[in-house]
Amino acid sequence: MAQLIKYWNTLKGSYWFIPTVMSIAAAILSFVLTAIDSRIGDAWVAQIPWIYSIQADGARGLLTTVAGSMIGVAGVTFSITIAALSYTTSTLGPRLLTNFMNDRGNQITLGTFVSTFVYCLLLLRVVQAGHESNAAFVPHLSLAFSVGMAVASLAVLIYFIHHITESLHVSNVVANVARDLDAAIDGYEARVEADREKPAANLPADFDEQAVAVRANGDGYIQNLVFGSLVSTAASHDLVLRIERAPGDFVTAGQTLLWTWPAPRVDDDIAQTLVNAYAWGRQRTESQDVFFLVNELVEIAARALSPGINDPYTAMGCLDWLSGALHRVARHDICSRHGFDSDDKLRVWARGFDFEALASAIFDQLRAYFASDRNAAVHMLMRIGDAGEFLRGSDQRRLMQNQADALHEAAVAAMTSELDRRAVEQAYRRAVRLIDKRDFG
Repeated sequence: MAQLIKYWNTLKGSYWFIPTVMSIAAAILSFVLTAIDSRIGDAWVAQIPWIYSIQADGARGLLTTVAGSMIGVAGVTFSITIAALSYTTSTLGPRLLTNFMNDRGNQITLGTFVSTFVYCLLLLRVVQAGHESNAAFVPHLSLAFSVGMAVASLAVLIYFIHHITESLHVSNVVANVARDLDAAIDGYEARVEADREKPAANLPADFDEQAVAVRANGDGYIQNLVFGSLVSTAASHDLVLRIERAPGDFVTAGQTLLWTWPAPRVDDDIAQTLVNAYAWGRQRTESQDVFFLVNELVEIAARALSPGINDPYTAMGCLDWLSGALHRVARHDICSRHGFDSDDKLRVWARGFDFEALASAIFDQLRAYFASDRNAAVHMLMRIGDAGEFLRGSDQRRLMQNQADALHEAAVAAMTSELDRRAVEQAYRRAVRLIDKRDFG
C-alpha cells in the first residue's frame, strides 16, 4: 500500500502526467466530434451565420496551421520553464526544483498546447476532398472546436507568461512553501485532534525486554508511512508497535524501522507486512514530512545570507513565515501521534514533532547565518520576542530565552561596530521582556 501511494504521488507530481491526460482527452474528443459530424452532416452550417463553410483544402490548411503553431509554442514554453528551473536551483536551492515541476499552472499550460496539437493532428486524417469513389467530408463542428482550442491556447499563453513571472518572484516562492507548511501542520493537527480523547499512551512495562526489531530491507529516505496499516496489523495480531523511523528519515538495509511487542507473536510474514507499510526513495518529499518544508525555507534563508548573494531581506522574509508556523504550533498542544484500536487500546506509539523540535529546526540551523548580519540578527531577535505572546508554560519560555541568549552572544561577537552591537543589545532586551511577559516601561 505504501508503495502504491508513493507511485501515485510521484505520478501526480510528474511534469508529464497532466499533459498526457489532457492529450488523451483531446484524442477521444476528436473521435467523438468526428462521429457527431458524420451523423449530422453539414447542412446545419448554413443556418448559423457565425460558423463559416469551408472546403477540404481550407480545412487541412487551418488544422495544419493550428497544429504547427501549437507544437512550436509548446517548445517555447518548455524552454522558458527550463530557464526558470535553472534560475531557481542555482539561486534558491535545488530542493525547490520539485515545487516548480509540480506547479499545476505549468503542467496545464503544456497540456493545453500538446492536446490542441494532438486534436488537430487526428482531425486531419478524416478531412476528405470529393472523389469519384467517395464523397467529400469536412467536419465543421470539429473544425469550429479546433478554432476554439486555438483561441483558448492563446489565452493560456498569456496566462503562462504572467504565471512564470510571478512564480519566479522570491517572495511568492517563499510564500508558496510556507503555504504548504501550513497545510502540513493543519493535517498533523487534525490527526492528533482525532486522538485527543484517547487514553494515555503507555507502552507495556516489559516492552524493552520483550520487543523485537523490524528492520528495513532497502536504502533511502522514507517517503510514505501508512499509519492505518500499522494499526490494523497490530490490532489483528494483538501487538504493540513503537515507531523508530518516520517519513523524512534516511534508512539503510538492516536498520530498525520499529519495535514490535511481544516478540513470540511476530513471524516473518507479519514483519514483512509491517515493512510494507513503509515506502522509501532517493529523495525526501513533502508528503508526511513537515521538516522537509521547514528545511526548504531554511535553505533559502541560508543561501540569501551567503556572501555570493547577500540578500538579508529574503532571509528575513523566510524567517517571518517560519515564525508564523512556530506561533501556530505554540498555540496548539501538538503532541505525539499514537494509534489505538476500536477498544481504545494502544497499538502504535509514534514520536511526533512539537514546539521544541520546530524551534530547534528554525533557530539552531539559522543562527550562524543571521548572527553575522546586523539587520538579520536584529530581525531574528524581534521574531523570537514576538513569539512571547503565544508561549504556553515555563518550558517554552525557557527554550525561547535560550535561543535569544545564544543569538545575542553570537551576534555581539560578530559585530565590528559599537553602534551595531547597541542595536543588537536593544533588540535582545526587547525579546527578553516579551518572553517574560513584562510590559515596556
